[in-house]
Amino acid sequence: MQNNKEWQAAYSVIEQLEQAGFEAVIVGGAVRDALLDRPAHDVDVATNATPEEVKSIFQRTIDIGIQHGTVLVIVPTGPVEVTTYRTDGEYIDHRRPEKVQFVRSLQEDLQRRDFTMNAIAMRRDGSFVDYYGGGQDIEMRVIRAVGNAQERFTEDALRMLRAIRFSAQLDFTIEATTLTAIKNKAADIAFIARERIKAELDKLWVGNAVFGGIQKLEESGLTANLTGDFHAEQWRGFHTQDKLLGWAYFALLQGANWREVLREYRLSNKEMAFVQSVLSAYEALKEGWTNTHYFMYTTQELEAALYFAKLLQLDAQFPQQPIQELQAKLPIKHKQELVVNGADLLKWSGKKGGPWVKATLEDMLTAILHYELQNDRQQIRNWLEQHYSHEG
Repeated sequence: MQNNKEWQAAYSVIEQLEQAGFEAVIVGGAVRDALLDRPAHDVDVATNATPEEVKSIFQRTIDIGIQHGTVLVIVPTGPVEVTTYRTDGEYIDHRRPEKVQFVRSLQEDLQRRDFTMNAIAMRRDGSFVDYYGGGQDIEMRVIRAVGNAQERFTEDALRMLRAIRFSAQLDFTIEATTLTAIKNKAADIAFIARERIKAELDKLWVGNAVFGGIQKLEESGLTANLTGDFHAEQWRGFHTQDKLLGWAYFALLQGANWREVLREYRLSNKEMAFVQSVLSAYEALKEGWTNTHYFMYTTQELEAALYFAKLLQLDAQFPQQPIQELQAKLPIKHKQELVVNGADLLKWSGKKGGPWVKATLEDMLTAILHYELQNDRQQIRNWLEQHYSHEG
């Protein structure tokens, strides 16, 4: 688990810092995940070397957050974020400190972190530095704020949502005092940028215990200060590895105003388009899917809609075969496979262009998909002539 290139890169950086006479450790989520035997791909290093001292040791560095002590170090095995031990100044926007002070003490650095499970350091020899009982809390599967929970959430309101996201992601409980502090400070989540909130919900949707996470969101009072209706009970049994399915399901639970709700969370146009397709496929399932629907929507969109329908026990006729098999049987898979186009229709009909061209192409496609017409130029031309002869 710790033999991947990210870990090896971090070990390499620590070794060079130690050879230069400094202390350096792995910190943050990578240590927590190592204790949980989970893969970690963001392996960050903290050190008592100042940013300038770090830069003097390594040939290739990039200033990515040097005002907060972070330098990206490039070594042959990959890039590593290296941050100087620090204490934080006053938090003025409920998110970030106005200034930081670099320190030489690892304990002071770990003291500023959000939760005990994230306040453990790991040395290159594999030993742990755990001043705040994070290892024990991990064993007990508990999320506990470092020090005074009320102060931690006053400093950074996003930590409240992170606590609940972690509880869903890891299936941990939230320690009582920490949960009480979230309830007391819940209104402060309104100070946090919607993009930051979205990033946490992205991770909540794919957690191991989404239902429990949504329950805690409601219990904590955070949902009263977040846009949209969360409907905890309707998340029972929900599980996905795709954050987009989480947003699509959340959208479905909003009803007709889902667009306005999701726009508050700054979803991209591509994400909104996916949600739109899934909800449209879900609505179509109420009447039953036809070949047209298997053609219109991707496998992912149809499977998402079908999953939601089963989860919500929708009264509908579900497909009796796997969606991919049904799509594989379609006479054509893409519009590009049509052997005629709008120019052909204009030429054969002798008519001027207009909305009728698009409508006729759609009628033609439907007829082909339902085996009423073959994708053959002569047959389509005959069909077109018959079509217009009937129109008079």
